[in-house]
Amino acid sequence: MAINWFPGHMHKAQKEIKEIIHLIDVVIEVCDARLPFSSENPMITEIRGDKPLIKILNKSDLADDRLTKVWIDYYQSQHNVKAIALTTEDPSGAKNIAALIKKLVPNKDEEGKQINAMIMGIPNVGKSTLINTLVGKTKAKVGNEPAVTKAQQRIRLEEGVYLYDTPGMLWPRIANENSGYRLAVSGGVKDTAFDHEEIACFAAEYLLEAYPERLKERYKIDELPQQEVEFLEELGRKRGCVRAGGHVDFHKASEILVNEIRDKTLGKITLETPDIVERENIHFAELYEKKLAEREAKKTARGRGRKNKPKKKKR
Repeated sequence: MAINWFPGHMHKAQKEIKEIIHLIDVVIEVCDARLPFSSENPMITEIRGDKPLIKILNKSDLADDRLTKVWIDYYQSQHNVKAIALTTEDPSGAKNIAALIKKLVPNKDEEGKQINAMIMGIPNVGKSTLINTLVGKTKAKVGNEPAVTKAQQRIRLEEGVYLYDTPGMLWPRIANENSGYRLAVSGGVKDTAFDHEEIACFAAEYLLEAYPERLKERYKIDELPQQEVEFLEELGRKRGCVRAGGHVDFHKASEILVNEIRDKTLGKITLETPDIVERENIHFAELYEKKLAEREAKKTARGRGRKNKPKKKKR
């Protein structure tokens, strides 16, 4: 699914980040624990080089505990990466981040030396709330709508440690198209940027395989349909989303599923695993290469056609 939402301030922020990255000692990325890969910004890998990275899996109280552990182990196995899980209900664990920053750059952990960290994250991932916990007061703007922070901020965490806050950023093209669906399901993009029915079908397909017992219990369905459309129709009937003539209001049923995933009514759910993501990345990389090859073939064919086109005779 293509997400067409890349406001001007996000483009400006990307440019500003690239201009100051040479001053940064540690990069902190806040991800959504329900979709750690899909909520990553691929630009971070591109710009951070070998700088230490702290990967924060935020909102872990909404995610499957078992899979959060799998993701933390996955990131910890990577070079120069530390991963921790934080919750929105009890963000006190964030207070250890300043100490972790110092540990990652021991050559600067001396009196008189300044350590600069940069914190990044997609919209609505809880970055501003985390910053306010770190500094103990309201320094960053907080809101439940994506893209509240629109300008870069420099914040003093403690003596010698400074934090550069950046606006929540998406990116123009998402290589793994399924990441677009997961971002939409989780609320990482504004509701006007996608179709509820489309993302509900995507979510239902995954949940039928990953959390079937959860669906049975929540929606009182003894025998789950195998297809996502049939499941959503059954959900609609169970919740009274029926129009005149007995037709299910598919849009209302879709909204119910998406909202109950977001507010934890369906329980702790993680929408992806490292294995799933690795398979998808291979698949979409192959598709992209195929599209490029087809595009080049068309260009070549058009060029050959122009070359062989007979010239008009001069009168």
